[in-house]
Amino acid sequence: MTPIDPPNSPPIRIVIAEDQQLIRRAFANLLSLEADIEIVGQAPDGAEAVELCRRFRPDVVLMDIQMPRLGGIAATKQILSEFPATQVVVLTTFDTDDLVFGAISAGAAAYLLKDASEAEILDTIRGVMRGETRISPHIARKLFDELRRSRPAPPPEGASLPDLTELTDREHAILDLIAQGQSNRQIAGGLFLAEGTVKNYVSRIMEKLGVQSRTELAVKALRTPKR
Repeated sequence: MTPIDPPNSPPIRIVIAEDQQLIRRAFANLLSLEADIEIVGQAPDGAEAVELCRRFRPDVVLMDIQMPRLGGIAATKQILSEFPATQVVVLTTFDTDDLVFGAISAGAAAYLLKDASEAEILDTIRGVMRGETRISPHIARKLFDELRRSRPAPPPEGASLPDLTELTDREHAILDLIAQGQSNRQIAGGLFLAEGTVKNYVSRIMEKLGVQSRTELAVKALRTPKR
């Protein structure tokens, strides 16, 4: 498991959005045992999750997908439009393509299934706070296999690549590593850069390509032919 932050760091403030009360309470009980995590709110649906975010400004929202009143994907879009610094971790039993891509497009930083281990859930929460993207291994295989199958043919010689032409060579290299699922720390080690420098590069790439999450960035990289 990834080490927790130093003791003097403020706790990670979390809202849990889950319509099943027993599951919601179980997650709250599990996470509240961690010294570096504070549960600031629990919501039975997406609409209340949005209201809790407005009230408490959490660092992370643990988000179910299928909920009454407002579903997880719509709630994620609304939360991130108002609070872009919040990280949304989807934790659900559903792995259908439309829900996976919907959550990624909405800006979710992670997509896990509810059979994930306690260590995986905790590691994911801490990872997204460092700017990392996490996808359940089963989801990742399914996602990347589908993207490779549907990847377009290379354009004619000399044709421009509309979304990637503004990227520098360094940004292209970093984008390729993001598509491989590497974290900022791994990219920094491989390219001999400071981790903060990589984080700045990633922010610029996301801005240039008009995406809201590293996962969506990886999807765009896989869908676009290399130059």
